[in-house]
Amino acid sequence: MARRAADGPGVKAARRPELRLPALERYEGGGLEPDGDYDGLDFREADLAGQDGGGARFMDCALTGCALDGTRLSRARVLDSVLAGVRGVGTDLAEATLRDVELTDARLGGTQLHGAVLERVLIRGGKIDFLNLRGARLTDVVFEGCVLVEPDLGGARLERVEFVDCALKGADLSGATLADVDLRGAAALEITRGVDRLSGAVISTAQLLDLAPSLAGELGIRVEG
Repeated sequence: MARRAADGPGVKAARRPELRLPALERYEGGGLEPDGDYDGLDFREADLAGQDGGGARFMDCALTGCALDGTRLSRARVLDSVLAGVRGVGTDLAEATLRDVELTDARLGGTQLHGAVLERVLIRGGKIDFLNLRGARLTDVVFEGCVLVEPDLGGARLERVEFVDCALKGADLSGATLADVDLRGAAALEITRGVDRLSGAVISTAQLLDLAPSLAGELGIRVEG
């Protein structure tokens, strides 16, 4: 089930996930398996670093305080699940599917989500450095109260995506396609590449002034004092 925020002027709001997890069974370890099936499990403080869960399915699961350094989860499906306080460098979620997922207070670096599909996902709090979302599809995704450092959205498709009280630093939007993307709530907005791809986004007047030099550069306008 998803909840939709009130639509603002000229932009459709994202639908947020509303998760009600069932009673969960404690994950007892043993390691992830490629194409494994994990249903209704509570992964609490589990060390999953370096493990291979490529193609696995996580349904109605909670991952709390887990270590994900170098964990391979490419083409995994994470459905109706909560990830809280996860941490790691180089987590591989390439071509994964995240649907009805809440990711809170994460500390991640170099996470690979290129070619992934994110639908009804809430990313709240925490800090994610060098997030690779190249060629990904984001629909009904909310970034709230988090810090994103140099996220790569090159060639990605974003539809009904909101940035609320979060910092977006050094973003790359080269070749991206945006529709109903609301950037007005971003506490910091810095786009290093692809500012010309902002068609389909809504920004504030103050943000427009901040982006004016980059926009002028993209349009070939020379500004002299």
